[in-house]
Amino acid sequence: MQQEKIWLSPPHMGGSEIDYIQEAFELNWIAPAGQNLDKFERDLVARIGCGNALAMTSGTAAIHLSLILMDVQPGDYVLCQSMTFCASVNPVRYLGGIPVLIDSENETWNMDPALLEQAIQDCMDGSIVEKNPSLKSLVGDSPAKKPKAIIPIHLYGMPAKIEEICAIAAKYQIPVLEDAAEAIGSKVDGQHCGSFGDIGVVSFNGNKIITTSGGGAMFSKNKSWIDRAKFLSTQAKENRPYYHHEEIGYNYRLSNVLAGIGRGQLEVLDQRVQSRRANFEYYQNQLGHLPGFFFLEEPEGFYSNRWLTCILIDPKLSGGVDSEQVRLALEKENIESRPLWKPMHKQPVFKDFPFYGSDIAERLFEQGLCLPSGSSLSEKDLNRVVTVVKSIII
Repeated sequence: MQQEKIWLSPPHMGGSEIDYIQEAFELNWIAPAGQNLDKFERDLVARIGCGNALAMTSGTAAIHLSLILMDVQPGDYVLCQSMTFCASVNPVRYLGGIPVLIDSENETWNMDPALLEQAIQDCMDGSIVEKNPSLKSLVGDSPAKKPKAIIPIHLYGMPAKIEEICAIAAKYQIPVLEDAAEAIGSKVDGQHCGSFGDIGVVSFNGNKIITTSGGGAMFSKNKSWIDRAKFLSTQAKENRPYYHHEEIGYNYRLSNVLAGIGRGQLEVLDQRVQSRRANFEYYQNQLGHLPGFFFLEEPEGFYSNRWLTCILIDPKLSGGVDSEQVRLALEKENIESRPLWKPMHKQPVFKDFPFYGSDIAERLFEQGLCLPSGSSLSEKDLNRVVTVVKSIII
């Protein structure tokens, strides 16, 4: 008989969520307004230390509105991390912008600061078009221009070299849109991810470390930006007694009911981070000695929420075993795992856009595997996973 399914990263409720949902029902605040939403945003500000917060329907929506605030127009360059989920880059194309894709560095698997600066210089002197002639029809009459934004990612909860990236951004006066979708609870030198950039974004999708079922939020010290985003996220309705619209808006505001889930989830964030980090330590202790198996360590001063525990498997050192063999073996035992993100520069939809780097992101995709990492995993569940993996190697 098949054993119970072990999921990659299922939701994990804390207990108070249903009380806050019930409160919304009792007050009849079911629409995207109400005290759950107000209190959730205040709690997020207190947690992240970011100044101002706006809860939205998704992290993607938050990135989209952030790029509008940063005035991304058709033909503008936006510097993006290649090793990520497509939602980090798609909004650039919503606005007609040109994603310039940056390879990873080995220490964190995130945006390489040296390659970032090279790409900025090429955008500003126009040589990016000489290196990528297909851009001529997209950039218009001015191929040499300063990028409108930089979007670094904190991949799988591991902080990027965000201080270096922000220093480069400041040097060229380019705003940073910090994608912390996977990294709520992660820190660099004690400062929360999501609070370094001009705007920070997190996701509360159902598979994230805490969830609102679907949802996200944006943060900024610039209150006028948050106020502007709130206006745009509620269909850009002007302050009149009737519906009057002078510009295009969006239906991007989180509902008061889902914000109630968020309030309950935020109360247990520290516990969820501890559980995820414990998962990582268990896997590392059990599998870290296997030939060809590698785990991503935290650089000094970095603190990862370990949203997902990821391994690299080098078949040249593992006796020919690769990540796909491990994934299929786990799948056979009703255990979900997943390859690392396929880099954006290898995705058909982005293949014609500029890429700066070598093969680091490609190697991570080829060798990487995300192991089950839910905060509700039992030791029995974890042991099931490592037993399957060891059975292939040993």
